Amino acid sequence: MENRKQLVEKLRAVGLRPTLQRIALGELLFSKGDRHLCAEDLHAEARAAHVPVSLATVYNTLNQFKAAGLLREIAIEGDRSYFDTNTSNHYHFFDDEKRQLMDIEIGELTVMGLPEAPEGKVIDRIDVIVRLRDA
Repeated sequence: MENRKQLVEKLRAVGLRPTLQRIALGELLFSKGDRHLCAEDLHAEARAAHVPVSLATVYNTLNQFKAAGLLREIAIEGDRSYFDTNTSNHYHFFDDEKRQLMDIEIGELTVMGLPEAPEGKVIDRIDVIVRLRDA
């Protein structure tokens, strides 16, 4: 859980100006520990907290935070992106019915048989999404 001063310092450290909207959205994002949410979820939280931001501002802020390395984006079927406050290397379960993303600890999964990266490229990370449904 971060306080406002830590958040302002974090924003400045990654080259983002700590505007009132970035601070307000950052507090909502980072004050509840590691979590996954989409822009619409954050917008609803902002409205409930009486933070006057448009959905477009929420999208812009999430993308700025992602570009600065503060968030990780996980795209599900191209129609919906989730933003993860945990930027470490880890994998995910996705519950199709509940539209919920959950972490899989990295030690619980091994990825084998990866091809070599093309010349001049290196593998940056591996995204694994294990899709779930009710039994």
